[in-house]
Amino acid sequence: MFQKNDNMLKIFRFVALWEAISTIVLFFIAMPIKYALPYFMDVPEDIRNGSVRIAGSIHGFLVVIFVILLIMCWQTFNWKFSRVIKYFVASLIPIVSFWVEIDLKKIIDNNYK
Repeated sequence: MFQKNDNMLKIFRFVALWEAISTIVLFFIAMPIKYALPYFMDVPEDIRNGSVRIAGSIHGFLVVIFVILLIMCWQTFNWKFSRVIKYFVASLIPIVSFWVEIDLKKIIDNNYK
């Protein structure tokens, strides 16, 4: 369906890394600012809501790109469905999602196998 492109995996790896980082930022920085910080100090509501809105929007955009690239790589490189499911599930779990980027680096280093 898609033409094999050597840069596709590199782009997917880059997006996977930033998707993982955005998950960490959303869950461990933006959400605590919104929900926990007001117990310790007075934080304006627009800052609390804005932190989650901005981090959530960036994360959501990266998740959509991640899924699109995951499907494209699945079709292009004839990946097993189990790999696709593992990558997708791993992308949903903070910290575990970095495994996708590490695994993609191994695939690139082994000439896309």
